[in-house]
Parts: sequence; C-alpha cells; structure tokens
Amino acid sequence: MIFRVLADITMTVHFLFLAYVALGGFLAWRWPRTWFAHAAAAIYGLVIEVFNFVCVLTPLEDHWRRRAGQEGLEPTGFIDTYIEGVVYPEEHTLLIQWLVGVVVVLSWLGLLIRLRRRRAQAARSRREHPLPDD
Repeated sequence: MIFRVLADITMTVHFLFLAYVALGGFLAWRWPRTWFAHAAAAIYGLVIEVFNFVCVLTPLEDHWRRRAGQEGLEPTGFIDTYIEGVVYPEEHTLLIQWLVGVVVVLSWLGLLIRLRRRRAQAARSRREHPLPDD
C-alpha cells in the first residue's frame, strides 16, 4: 500500500511541476521574486524536451508503481502515459510544446511590463511626494 501511495504522490508532484512550468510565470506577476524558481523549472523542462532527457520523477514513479505490483509507466515516459492521447491527440504534441513555450514567454513579458509599470509608479510617487529634508 505504501508504494502505491508513494507512486501517486510522485505522479501528483509531476503534474504540479508540469503545470508550474507552463503557468508559473503568471504566479510571478503576484510574487515577482518567484520568477527565479520559474525560470529554473522552465529551463529544466526545455532541456528535457530538446535533448530528450528523462525527468527524475519519471523513473521514481515507475519504481514505486512496480514495487506496488502495478504496471509501470509507458517506456516513453510520464507524458506518454498520462497526457498524450488522453488530454490531446499524440499528433499535436509539437503544437502543444510550442504553445506551452509561447505561454511561458507571454507570462514573462507580462511580468516585465508589470515590473516596469510598478517602477514608474514608484518614481512618479517619489517626485510628487518627496521626503522632507532633515
């Protein structure tokens, strides 16, 4: 039973990580300092896709599933097991990868615009309400 729970926890973390890679840049709109973590996650995801590496969570979940007596993941990995052919047709994989990339870039552009506006408002506020000299 414990191995199945560990496999399910690993699967859940993996889904959350994928969601964070795709949408985490929007969290940085609210918490700008989190963009470092999102940039690291996005770069990790990009490297995995470009160089066809295996995410560290994939063999971990596969290990727990097999220890629980279940079938492991598809030999091609997590996304092929849970997402391709389930969430979208396999022939649209490249399109989805590009769309995720566009969403990440748009979230970062939005963050840049928000930060510039915030800086401009702070500068305007300092000019309109200067601190009195001591």
